[in-house]
Amino acid sequence: MADIQNQSVVVADNDPDFLAWAVKYLNAESVEIYTTSSSEEALKLFTKHDADLLVAEFHLQPVSGVDLLKKVRLSKPNAMVILNGLVNSTNSVIEAMRIGAFDVLPRESIHFELRQVAERALQSAEQMRMAEEGSGDSGAIAIPQAPEDLIIGRSAAMQDVYKLIGRVARADAPVLITGESGVGKEVVSNAIHKFSRRAKSEYVAINCAAIPSNLLESELFGHEKGAFTGAVSQRVGRFEQCDGGTLFLDEIGDMPLEVQSKLLRVLQSGEFSRVGGNQNLHSEVRILAATNKRLEEEVENGKFREDLFYRLNVVRIHIPPLRRRIEDVRLLAEFFLQNQSEKGKHRSMQFSKEAIEALEDYHWPGNVRELENLVERACVLASGNVLLPGDLPFDQQTSNGKKVEAKLNSAARRFLMAAEENDDKSAVELAIEALIRVALAEVDGDEATAAESIGLSLTEFRKRSGSEAPAKEKAAK
Repeated sequence: MADIQNQSVVVADNDPDFLAWAVKYLNAESVEIYTTSSSEEALKLFTKHDADLLVAEFHLQPVSGVDLLKKVRLSKPNAMVILNGLVNSTNSVIEAMRIGAFDVLPRESIHFELRQVAERALQSAEQMRMAEEGSGDSGAIAIPQAPEDLIIGRSAAMQDVYKLIGRVARADAPVLITGESGVGKEVVSNAIHKFSRRAKSEYVAINCAAIPSNLLESELFGHEKGAFTGAVSQRVGRFEQCDGGTLFLDEIGDMPLEVQSKLLRVLQSGEFSRVGGNQNLHSEVRILAATNKRLEEEVENGKFREDLFYRLNVVRIHIPPLRRRIEDVRLLAEFFLQNQSEKGKHRSMQFSKEAIEALEDYHWPGNVRELENLVERACVLASGNVLLPGDLPFDQQTSNGKKVEAKLNSAARRFLMAAEENDDKSAVELAIEALIRVALAEVDGDEATAAESIGLSLTEFRKRSGSEAPAKEKAAK
C-alpha cells in the first residue's frame, strides 16, 4: 500500500492466525495496524486511534461484526469498514452494505482481495477526510432492525447483487432490475423496499404485461366516475394507494407508449391526474422497475421512450440466470423442499446425492421459478421420502443428462455477466464467442446441445458460430 500515507487500520478477528497474516499482508511503512479478537476492544482501538479502516469478521464476540459496524458508523458516519467471514445469511451482506460497509468479502477470497479493497478504502477515507474539513455535521442516522432473509444464494454473482441492494436501499432513486424470466426480479425489488426507509409504507407490485393496455392507465392512476364504459364509480390508482411507499413495475418493457408518457410526468414532477379527471394529484412514490427485455434495443426500435428509459435506469441491478450460478442450485432446492414440508403439503423429504447432481447438471431455462415448481412436482410424484434422479420431472425437451453449462469456464461466464451488467455490447459478443467455442468442444461439435447449454436458439447459435452459411447455400441449391 505504497500510496497510503500516515493512516491506521484495526483488524478484528477470532482467528489469531488470520490476525498474524493480516499484519504481514497489509504491512506498509506509513500504516499502523492494530489487532484484536474482541469486538469491544476493536471499537476502543478504532476510537482511540481515530482509525481510517476497520476490518472485522462477521462472527465476533461479544457483539457481531454487523453490530460493530453500526456502533462505528453511529460515532463516525463516514468510517470505512470491511466485513468478512463465512456468511450464513443473505441479510448479513445486504444489511452491512445498507448501513454503510465499504465492502463485504467472503472468507474464501479474502486472502486474494483484501489488500486491493483495503487500499481503495484507505484512499476513500483520505478523500472523505479532506471533504469533511470545516464541516460539523455528524450525519448520524438511526439503524432499524433487518427483516428476515428474503433471497437465497451464496454465489459470487449473487453476493454482488446483495451489495447493490444494500447500497440502493439507502436512497430513493429509481432502480431498473434486469434478468431473464424467473430469476427473481420481484424478490429483489421486495428486498430493496424492506431494507429502505419506506419499509413500513405501502409496497405495490404491478405486472405491466398482465393488464390490458386500455386498463393499465386506470390501474396506475385511477379514474373518475363515468370516465369510460364500466367506470361506475371513482377509483383510486396505485400511485395514490402507495403514496410514500414503493411501486414495483414488473415487465415495464411491455408498457404501452401512451402510458409511458404519463409515467414520465410522474417521475419528473410527482404529478398526475386520474383518467377522465382534471384535478392534478401528487404522489411521492419510489419506482422500482423490472424487465427481461433489453430496453436499449426497445428504444432503438421505437417501442420504449428514450427519456423514460434514462429516468428509470438511474441504478441497474442485473440478476444472472440460474445456469450461470450453479453453486446456488442445491441451496435453493433444499430451501424449496423445506418450504414444502413446513407448509404441511408433504412429509419430510430429502435429496439423494445423485438427485443433487442431476439438478446441478440441468440447464434451468426457467431459472429459479422452474426449480421451485420442479421441487413441488417431485414431492407430489415421489414414492419415498428420499428424492432420487428418477423422481425429478425435468422438461425432457431441454434436458439431455449432463449439461455443458455446468462445465463451462467460470471465468468466461463471469466475464459475460460483467459485460451484460455494464451494457458493453462488444464485450458481450466476445464472451459469447468464447462460450460457443467451449460449448462445442465439450459436446464434440453437437450444435443443438451446445446451443441449448448456453441459452441460444439453434438458429442464433449457428449465426454466431458462422455455421449457417453452408445451410443457406444448400437451401439455395
